[in-house]
Amino acid sequence: MLRRPPYPESLETRKEIEKHINELLDMDFISKIGHNEIVEITTPVLITWHDGKSRLCGDFRALNNYTKADRYPITRIPYALDNLEKAKYITKVDKPNSIKLLRIICHMGIYEYTSIPSGIKNSPAHFQRMMDTIFQEEILEGWMVVYIADIIIYSETWEDHVQYIDRVLKAACSQGLGEALHQRQIVDGKPREGVICYISRQLKDSEARYGATQTEFLCLVWALKKLHYYLEGAVFEVYTDCTALKYLLNIKTTNRHMLRWKIAIQEYRGNMNIIYKEGKSQTNADGLRRWPLDNVKGNRAYDP
Repeated sequence: MLRRPPYPESLETRKEIEKHINELLDMDFISKIGHNEIVEITTPVLITWHDGKSRLCGDFRALNNYTKADRYPITRIPYALDNLEKAKYITKVDKPNSIKLLRIICHMGIYEYTSIPSGIKNSPAHFQRMMDTIFQEEILEGWMVVYIADIIIYSETWEDHVQYIDRVLKAACSQGLGEALHQRQIVDGKPREGVICYISRQLKDSEARYGATQTEFLCLVWALKKLHYYLEGAVFEVYTDCTALKYLLNIKTTNRHMLRWKIAIQEYRGNMNIIYKEGKSQTNADGLRRWPLDNVKGNRAYDP
């Protein structure tokens, strides 16, 4: 049985999943089912790109392990580009018995895909075959190339181009293909700051020998990992009194530690903004460290 419990979700991730689930329901790409109908379920995964946009996918790895590969050939991109050599006008238009395997579970309930979702092993081959079948006549006439879900229409004259586009749109409508345009609204406003939690730990012996910049970078990487539950999917700011840290992610380095750390925090780069702030104005973060103490014994730090 391919049953997976839902993954832990931060509040921001949960909001994004709810938004995507509601959009898919409105477009009839998924339907909600009752718990008594459970056969196989998987878990949704939220993918966030560098531009901040997110996409909901299913973790179908277990299902893919039991799926026999479909070897249907996918259109080669160099071949598609070769066909455009003489084109002057180019337009780009961006199974039921197994449907019980295409189910996802989250805090909102259990849902079943009614169309081919991303992440299924044979989705590209299945979709390419379907598109080649629908547009077989147009492809053979030599004025259209299909690459999975992308349609390229090309011609040497404007009159032919308009006619070709009309034929493609009519063929797509007859087969139930279509597009949906979505716009994300950004609300401009900054809420009042409040403390969520404090974290700290003692440097290891090897870390105590790091330079100032390397130590600041270590602090950033450790904090991102420690606070991942709160930061996943959220747009956030990092305030630092280390000027170099603001530019360190965009410069080349041969330091093996920093190279490894840069890779480790790639998932946050699209949502993270590093801002320089003088140390004297960061008393909320450095108050205890900068406070003069008398008769300090040892070097103790606690990780709550």
